[in-house]
Amino acid sequence: MTADARPDGEAGHNTCVMKKIRAAVIGVGYLGRFHAQKYAQASGCELVAVADARQQARDQVGGELGVRTVADYRELLGSVDAVSVVTQTPAHFEITRDFLNAGAHVLVEKPITETADEARELIALAERQQRILQVGHLERFNAAILAAEPYLHSPRFIECHRLAPYRERGTDVNVVLDLMIHDIDIVQTMVGAPIATIDAVGTPVFSEEIDICNARIRFTNGCVANATASRVSLKTERKMRVFEDDAYLSLDLQQKIMTLIRKRGPTDAPGPLPVNIEEQSLEQGDALKAEIESFLDCVRTGKPPVVSGEAGLRALETATRITEQVHKSLAERAPRS
Repeated sequence: MTADARPDGEAGHNTCVMKKIRAAVIGVGYLGRFHAQKYAQASGCELVAVADARQQARDQVGGELGVRTVADYRELLGSVDAVSVVTQTPAHFEITRDFLNAGAHVLVEKPITETADEARELIALAERQQRILQVGHLERFNAAILAAEPYLHSPRFIECHRLAPYRERGTDVNVVLDLMIHDIDIVQTMVGAPIATIDAVGTPVFSEEIDICNARIRFTNGCVANATASRVSLKTERKMRVFEDDAYLSLDLQQKIMTLIRKRGPTDAPGPLPVNIEEQSLEQGDALKAEIESFLDCVRTGKPPVVSGEAGLRALETATRITEQVHKSLAERAPRS
């Protein structure tokens, strides 16, 4: 473990010269390649290797970034301080477990694991090992979400639309775990209350898994969230609308635009409508860069990650409930022989 990778209170913070965090990326397909690029560019960090069973994928990224490549991630156990796990979901648990046991900090892509029990095991292991376990819910680092945070006090109704054209990549999981889980994580963080009930419908279209889904989530504090996710759309859209007692927020997560509509106060200038409308076009930013830099900062300082293992588990549990309800409704509609 490098000196700067020690949690607070350990001797590493007393050294004058801080060693670079040795990082690796496990799985360098479409998204993993971007992870590797961000580590290679990050200050105080050295990307030492990438791992992928597919020779073409690892050779391409290894050649591009000038780093070691391995087919089997287990060759890297004990020789790196931090890793991103960007494989298909069924492999998340074993790889993350092995690196935590070897003393590495782990950023694992969403969903954290296939099952809630696996996620709980990883959370407990990270705690025992005193290592960072961060989950890659990238939208937490979206400029529009960050800009909205100061205005979120007590949401009453939240509406989410996450639409995408069909593509083969990502279809190892259903649309709830592929796309909707982003909004599930954000909504649960915004509301901060337990879920009372869930109503969900959905269906496969092009794949064997659920390709389009709508879920209505009612929380114990009275807030209701309506989320729609589709990967069979003709357009790409990532929008969220949040209604509070005295304000309405419209967030375009793709274009990075926030529109805030609030009741006019007694000291506000008069206008044709009894509300003030403010629109902010935000810098596009680089959410993945911010996510990885935040992860590396947690590795250096020992502070808790923005998206903890517990947050990843919470989103997975809700996504699983939605999936189970959709499958039940599909089974009930199936023609009986």
